[in-house]
Amino acid sequence: MTIRTNPARKQVRGFVIVWILVTLLMGACTFVAIFAAYPALSTSTQLNPRSNVVLPTAVTPQAQVVIVPTNTPFPTRQPTRPPATEEATAETLSAAATAEPTRLPVDVDEFEVGIQVQVSYDLMDAWMDVAANQLGVNWVKQQVRWEDIEPEPGEYDWGPVDIYLNAAAEKGVRVLISVVTAPDWAREPGVNLQRHGPPADPMDYANFVRAILERHPGKVHAVEVWNEMNLDREWTSARGLSAANYVSLLRATYETIKEVDPGIIVVSGALSPTGFDDGVTARDDATFMDLLIQAGMLNYADCVGAHHNGYNISPNYTYDNVPNDPTARFRGPFDNRHRSWSFRSTLQTYAAKIANAGGDQKLCVTEFGWPSSEDLDGYPQGFEFALDNTLEEQAEFTVQALDNMQEWGFVRLAFIWNLNYGPQAGWDPSNDNVPYSLIGPGTTFRPAFDAVKEWLAENNAGRGT
Repeated sequence: MTIRTNPARKQVRGFVIVWILVTLLMGACTFVAIFAAYPALSTSTQLNPRSNVVLPTAVTPQAQVVIVPTNTPFPTRQPTRPPATEEATAETLSAAATAEPTRLPVDVDEFEVGIQVQVSYDLMDAWMDVAANQLGVNWVKQQVRWEDIEPEPGEYDWGPVDIYLNAAAEKGVRVLISVVTAPDWAREPGVNLQRHGPPADPMDYANFVRAILERHPGKVHAVEVWNEMNLDREWTSARGLSAANYVSLLRATYETIKEVDPGIIVVSGALSPTGFDDGVTARDDATFMDLLIQAGMLNYADCVGAHHNGYNISPNYTYDNVPNDPTARFRGPFDNRHRSWSFRSTLQTYAAKIANAGGDQKLCVTEFGWPSSEDLDGYPQGFEFALDNTLEEQAEFTVQALDNMQEWGFVRLAFIWNLNYGPQAGWDPSNDNVPYSLIGPGTTFRPAFDAVKEWLAENNAGRGT
């Protein structure tokens, strides 16, 4: 007998089966979505853009200043790459799994090169781009004049600091700030306020540095504590040119910086190579270095600051081995031989003193360069040696200095003086900073710019990590 199925019943049964399957599928999808979203729903978070570390807002009270220390990875400039293939992506992921973490600036030991870039309100981004992307340095230096930023206690004009640090961060370069010139309100009573000098209370200076670091967390990577404190014009104090007085300032600042961000490199103030010592207007830099070390400087510095603005001799020569140049108009290095004329002798003397004292600090050369007035209509008074250096010699000497510092192994950072003082000062030949500029009249690159750019391209691969 043939049994016939009721078509209506068959249709209902099929509908029920389909409905059950759809319901189960939707329930599974809902469960997966809720499970994936649960961590985000359970904790409110914010993303630290420098480190890609998620920081719970629950531990960041609204009134608290949050400091992102420099032990977070520092963004490095990466070249533009074509879209990765599947094979290339797998290789990249494998390399990333074995890559070493980014080190603190204070823990990096390799030689790196920077340049002084002058503040410019309207062209800061452009100048920073020239330094970072056209020249190719990993570091830039800004001199921060405390008297201009905090003319009255607690009243700040942050303009120059803000524009500089933000532009540097945008270009992915590290920054050394050199903090100088105490405002009148912070100075010692009875001193000549027409000359620069230290504060009466070192903590006033240290607190100003703290204010910068807390305003711009993670954007300052090294701090130079003062500048050329062996000269009366930079350190006019009731206690004179005192190494112990300076070390008190250095200690207060070092401890404050390390409290805020232990990864920041603290650099002792660079001395001026004077070759002169009357105990009042100037102290011989080598003598003063001894006094600083005796006063405990090495206990409060990660790096020892140094300056040497070259004269009219190559950095390859020690002071007692300079061949005579009968055509030189400036005769100092030839007729009055002294260590202070020589880039090589000056830096090697400092390094030897540190080593002999048991220190392991390297030098941070926060200012070096050779001037040339070849393309200028004149020269600064007292800078006759700028007439002796051609533009090609400026380039040659600068590259020789870079080769030497890299080979010696006792220099951590070296900052070329300077990138853009020429255009900033209108190429005024009487301005003693202009002949050192790597940017010449007409906003053209001097030969030294191209020489340094080429040197960096050949020697600087992988730096700044």
